Amino acid sequence: MNLQQLIQQAEQTQQQTHIDNSFESCIKCTACTAVCPVSRNNPFYPGPKQSGPDGERLRLKSAAFYDEALKYCTNCKRCEVACPSDVKIGDIIVRARNRYGQGKDKSAIQKLRDAVLSNTDIMGSISSPFAPVVNTITSLKATRFLLDKTLKVAKQRSLPKYSFGTFRRWYGNVAEQQKQYAEKVGYYHGCYVNYNNPTLGKELIEVFNAMDIGVVLLEKEKCCGVPLMVNGFPERAKKQGEFNIQQLEKAVSERKLDIVGTSSTCTLTLRDEYQHILGLDNHNVRPHIQLVTRYLYTLLEQGKTLPLKPMPLRVAYHTACHMEKSGWVPYTIEVLRNIPQLEIVMLNSQCCGIAGTYGFKKENYDTAQAIGNGLFQQIEQGGFDYIVSDCETCKWQIDMSTSRQCLHPITLLAMALQK
Repeated sequence: MNLQQLIQQAEQTQQQTHIDNSFESCIKCTACTAVCPVSRNNPFYPGPKQSGPDGERLRLKSAAFYDEALKYCTNCKRCEVACPSDVKIGDIIVRARNRYGQGKDKSAIQKLRDAVLSNTDIMGSISSPFAPVVNTITSLKATRFLLDKTLKVAKQRSLPKYSFGTFRRWYGNVAEQQKQYAEKVGYYHGCYVNYNNPTLGKELIEVFNAMDIGVVLLEKEKCCGVPLMVNGFPERAKKQGEFNIQQLEKAVSERKLDIVGTSSTCTLTLRDEYQHILGLDNHNVRPHIQLVTRYLYTLLEQGKTLPLKPMPLRVAYHTACHMEKSGWVPYTIEVLRNIPQLEIVMLNSQCCGIAGTYGFKKENYDTAQAIGNGLFQQIEQGGFDYIVSDCETCKWQIDMSTSRQCLHPITLLAMALQK
């Protein structure tokens, strides 16, 4: 590379919108690599230290140093939790993939598959009206075999079921009732509740109504965008993020609402990833967005009460990766401890392996299951009534890979309500 090329590269670097110099704080302790679930199970992945801070120094000199092996990162962020220097390793890797990778090593089929997996609102809106038919077809071994051979979606993976009718459509039946409450909270339900599990949204409303609080939805919302971010569609993710921030600002500034989310990953994305990965300004709304169990914990500390009946159950709690990153686990546990006679066992959780869309891909399936194997063994040997987790894709992985059902904490609270 000659001097002129170096100057051009430097100018291009200065024009990048997402500059994160935290990589300069790396002390090369390799704590991140020690906790990386992918490094332990996939020999082709160089690990978070080499992919993140070490690689970033080289990539800023020349894009030619980009390593396609970064595609193996699950974005679990356990490396960031372990880092003593607060290097945003996972964010660095995701931005590098979006900036330099651009799907160069993907076949046309893989690009199509990633587009299908990433555009959750489109797939949900198409599938929900025909949910009974869609669910039947996608459960067939023949269908999964064809998806494996054509779109490279792992044939072993159980595909999510769609609900016949969306949560937002159902909410129209109770919208006026929710407005009657003197105290209200906003709810970002996300695509999972809207298209796959409206029951969870209904249970959230039951829990808040039992505390004499109404639940109102944003006027409109789109998928948080994280599937688009991690699958190589950053510009589309940015557009969805900008749309959601506008809707959140309306709810916060005009309707004076705090916003809760039931999905740990969606909530983390709204609060942190919009700024860290997409460079979006969300400072006006970030303080008003909380994971639902953290919000409930605050209400209970302020003297609010939940009428809960005894539930003599033994449940195991799985710490989802983004729950650990955000530090929200203690709030969920303390809220669940309000249920009389409930025994909660903390699993020695590592990543369950599915990592959103990661574990659906044929080339990642074996790694995903190897990552989660230790967790699955703990669950099978524990004699638990239920498993509890705040992450919907962890639920899919646990439901598929073990004999136990995984519930959201809100579902457990709704089961315990005195009705």
